[in-house]
Amino acid sequence: MILGPHVDFIVAAYAVTVFVVVALMAWVILDYLAQRRILGDLEERGVTRHSGRAGKVER
Repeated sequence: MILGPHVDFIVAAYAVTVFVVVALMAWVILDYLAQRRILGDLEERGVTRHSGRAGKVER
C-alpha cells in the first residue's frame, strides 16, 4: 500500500484522532465512576431520588 508523499500527515492525523477518542472514552468512564460514587454517598446519607413525583405540583 503506497500512501504517497503525505504519509506523515496521514499517520499523524490518525494518531491524533485515536488519541482524542481514547481520551474522551477515559473521561466518560472516569466521570461515570465519580457520579456513581457521589450517588452512593448521597444514598448512604439518606438522600433519595424524587424522579417518580415529577408530574405532581403541590400548591
